[in-house]
Amino acid sequence: MASSSVDMDPDVARKLFVEGATLVLLGVPQGTELGIDCKSWHVGPKFRGVKMIPPGLHFLHYSSVNSPSCGTEIGPKTGLFLTLKPREILLANWDAKEEDLDFSASKNEEEVSKIRANLQELDPHLGPYPYDVMRKWVSLTDRLNEEVATKLQPLSGRICAFSDVIPELQLTHTKDRAEQPRNDTACQSMREGLDRLPKMKQREGTELRFSVIPKKTYPPGASPAEITLCSMDHSYALDMVLEKYYQTQPLNLLGELQFAFVCFLIGNVYEGFEHWKTLLALLCRSEDAMRKHKDLYLGLIAVLYHQLGEIPPDFFVDIVSQNNFLTSTLQDFFQFSSGPGVDSTLRKRAEKFKAHLTKKFRWDFDADLDDCAPVVVELPEGFIVN
Repeated sequence: MASSSVDMDPDVARKLFVEGATLVLLGVPQGTELGIDCKSWHVGPKFRGVKMIPPGLHFLHYSSVNSPSCGTEIGPKTGLFLTLKPREILLANWDAKEEDLDFSASKNEEEVSKIRANLQELDPHLGPYPYDVMRKWVSLTDRLNEEVATKLQPLSGRICAFSDVIPELQLTHTKDRAEQPRNDTACQSMREGLDRLPKMKQREGTELRFSVIPKKTYPPGASPAEITLCSMDHSYALDMVLEKYYQTQPLNLLGELQFAFVCFLIGNVYEGFEHWKTLLALLCRSEDAMRKHKDLYLGLIAVLYHQLGEIPPDFFVDIVSQNNFLTSTLQDFFQFSSGPGVDSTLRKRAEKFKAHLTKKFRWDFDADLDDCAPVVVELPEGFIVN
């Protein structure tokens, strides 16, 4: 595990060593890909953990590796959010059978006290927190707190890139298995083949607990005119989400947006990307809500500014621009934010954000979008886009 690339003043380093939190991770196999927040490394033979971690919320993530005899192959990523206190020592042992970190040792005060007493001896085996990417991490999680992360994280405490699924029908008895369709004859169609596959479900306790976005964007008993209005303006559905999940702290919805993005960007969880898209579409297409929740939408612009700044431009071609999702969603946002009754500060902030995206990605939000890739602005010859 390499040291941080930031040249740090020795006095600052000593203070951080004392005041910062420490993750002591024992028995992690050599070659394991392990990271914290926005940086990862391959574990070396002397690795015992990470030191000088600033207090607050962090995302620890790791991918197990096969033994050398099987050939080097990195497994799917596992991650978890941790909230660390000043001077806290969190102790975990690698469970070879589960290929996971076991934090139960942290509950043993005697073990933790021994580690604390020998921290100086352990120091050469602890990698420093990567302060060169701390600003990036803070910008991606400034709206995400321990309460929201704990609420959204699976009950198992682990966020896995691949879902842990089991058959919906537990065929434990021979009679039950005998009654199932036989698979020893050729399928006549792909549909028949798919129908023969066992129906799977996610193992209980491993599901991400995102807010449920209403499929119907209109209230019960709505008239045709109301249904049409609510289909264009999703404010009713957004209010339902805020009332159910974030009634006292509506800005925590931005924390959920950041949680989903981090799960996808760092944790490789595609479900996080899908929820990010759904939540973003709900926020951007709620015209009336923009007039009622100024602070929520000012925060949304700041969150999106940092999120879109972390995605490589070619990423949009492959994923985000499928069905022109991002450009069409943001086009609606910019149209609504310039409408009547919208706070002037929000309107001006949205205009600046629109100009920033137009310059950076060369998207034209004023054009009629079709089903193709984002519209590219024709810039004057010699114009350089940063």
